[in-house]
Amino acid sequence: MTFFALSTNPLRLDSTSDLAREIERLRTENAQLRRAVDSHALADQAIGVLVALARVTTDDGWNVLREVSQRTNTKLRTVAENVLAFARDGRLDERLRTELDAALRRRVPEGPPGP
Repeated sequence: MTFFALSTNPLRLDSTSDLAREIERLRTENAQLRRAVDSHALADQAIGVLVALARVTTDDGWNVLREVSQRTNTKLRTVAENVLAFARDGRLDERLRTELDAALRRRVPEGPPGP
């Protein structure tokens, strides 16, 4: 039995097994996209914490997360989760705290904020 496939060429007939493979590929892609959206939301929330607590711009917040991730060889999602946990309970892994402090010092001017 054959079906019309939804593709760039919608009139091409695909076999049932071709359609089953395409459905599985789309399911896998959908799951990956959902994970990406979830990770992006975590990063955005962590950036918000950095903006509020460290008074950095959103771009600097993103760069801080990325830099800490690279310097500690930790997934950015994990760094973001730790920043959010710190905002909730004040606890942060010492290695991440050290790198986070250093990254923020490189972006925040010394002294109190201006008028």
